[in-house]
Amino acid sequence: MRFKQLVLGAAFAVVAAQPALADDVAICYNCPPEWADWGGQLKNIARDLKIEVPQDNKNSGQTLSQLLAEKANPVADVAYYGVSFGIKAKQEGVVANYKPANFDKIPTGLKDEDGGWFAIHSGTIGLFVNTEALDGAPVPQSWSDLLKPEYKGMVGYLDPSSAFVGYAGAVAINRAMGGSLDDFTPGIEFFKKLKANDPIVPKQTAYARVLSGEIPILLDYDFNAYRAKYKDQANVAFVIPAEGTVAVPYVMSLVKNGPHAENGKKVLDYVMSDEGQAHWANAFLRPVIASAMSPEASAKFLPAAEYERSKPVDYAKMAEVQAGFSERYLSEVR
Repeated sequence: MRFKQLVLGAAFAVVAAQPALADDVAICYNCPPEWADWGGQLKNIARDLKIEVPQDNKNSGQTLSQLLAEKANPVADVAYYGVSFGIKAKQEGVVANYKPANFDKIPTGLKDEDGGWFAIHSGTIGLFVNTEALDGAPVPQSWSDLLKPEYKGMVGYLDPSSAFVGYAGAVAINRAMGGSLDDFTPGIEFFKKLKANDPIVPKQTAYARVLSGEIPILLDYDFNAYRAKYKDQANVAFVIPAEGTVAVPYVMSLVKNGPHAENGKKVLDYVMSDEGQAHWANAFLRPVIASAMSPEASAKFLPAAEYERSKPVDYAKMAEVQAGFSERYLSEVR
């Protein structure tokens, strides 16, 4: 009898534990705490929704690869990635259509009209510079400056064949050097020259490595540089290169047949709510709902005249040609 009670007790304990996990969890692929203040947003979600979203340090390419590998048995509930990867995820059939809070306020071109993906915020590509780690060299002001010998071993960029920020940087550089989405040769030639200057090429977010001075100059978004300056009180600068750049959105999707789909929907509603959007603005991103950007948050950005060098890009075309660029980068540069 005693043995039977122990067995039943253990069984009830296991059963009791399972619903708690199922009820209060949502799995997000690519919600890294050191990126775009996802760390703060995940705390807000836990506080307000009582849903725990584990931190996840994938990049956009790794996220899509994992979604494809798990298509028959999904693990994630929501995904966050650069816009070109969101477009591909929709094409590959790994996401479900869902229109979150404020969906109708998202501008055309920044969402799949059926809800397969939608922008939550955007950033502008430029140079995130640790000014104390330049060994006396001036703060670079252009893409071309990065090829100068005084910056040898100082320049970093995320792998453009995998990380969306790396690809966005390549698109910006290619256009600045005279290329287009139909012709990446100018950009490839730039990266070949930069390779001779011993760049550092991590696959995932390198925020901490800039703050430590390990990577003095990183091709990155404005929001990371502003966070370093205003939150971490670091001696950093953000430069929009003289030749021009691009602003690109990051998007989210509901994963098709995710194990905690209802929680995933609640998370997406939250990040698109007025409160969730205000969090992005206070983390130095441009929320997709423009009204969420307060004057106080806007004042921390570079002047509007600087941002005039940031031009729009055809995001659908950017997604279409990404694989071709990646192949050329891997075969000709890396």
